[in-house]
Amino acid sequence: MNVFIMHTSASLTLNENADPTVRQDFESYFNRAVPEDEPYYRHRDEGPDDLPAHIKSSMLGCSLNIPVTDGRPRLGTWQGLYLCEHRNHGGSRRVVVTLHGE
Repeated sequence: MNVFIMHTSASLTLNENADPTVRQDFESYFNRAVPEDEPYYRHRDEGPDDLPAHIKSSMLGCSLNIPVTDGRPRLGTWQGLYLCEHRNHGGSRRVVVTLHGE
């Protein structure tokens, strides 16, 4: 199964999905690693979070490949798919899921 997000300011990743503090820590880390409103950013067309959202998306990626067994994603016990929204006020997002196999 291939999962692909059709946007440049959101991303997909696979990580622990049992403890909600993992998602909070992800956001805290990325906001420190790629801060908004840096004076050297030139791409600010849609606000101070515009370029940081593109950088964060490039860091995590736009697609995942996940095996499927008996019609279900074959994930580890604690794994879950994250759709990471990198804009402060992101809109709707489109994801394409493609399955191949028997």
